[in-house]
Amino acid sequence: MAHAEVHAAQHSVHTEQQQHPIKLYLLVWGLLFVLSAFSYLVDYFGLQGYLRWSLILIFMMLKAGLIVAVFMHMAWERLALIYAIILPPLLVLVFVALMVSESNYILFTRQLFFAGGE
Repeated sequence: MAHAEVHAAQHSVHTEQQQHPIKLYLLVWGLLFVLSAFSYLVDYFGLQGYLRWSLILIFMMLKAGLIVAVFMHMAWERLALIYAIILPPLLVLVFVALMVSESNYILFTRQLFFAGGE
């Protein structure tokens, strides 16, 4: 009987830690709605070029961060788990930046080579 009481107490403590106020979820939902509206306003105002894509990507990353932090409960997880989720995409972004840099160099050398042959 004592084991069942301990298990019930642990279960109630565990469920108390996992429940978050509904106000937090409604606030995040509202922020997601506002960020989505800003994202649509970028198209509405007809912004073009790097400003357009920068704003769209910023709003997208903010929305993804809110969803991961609150709805996936990552804001309350251990640091090791956060690093396991966040670090790999950041490293992928670094590798993508390196590939973009290399592709620009290859394009430059090809244009220089082919333009020099005329």
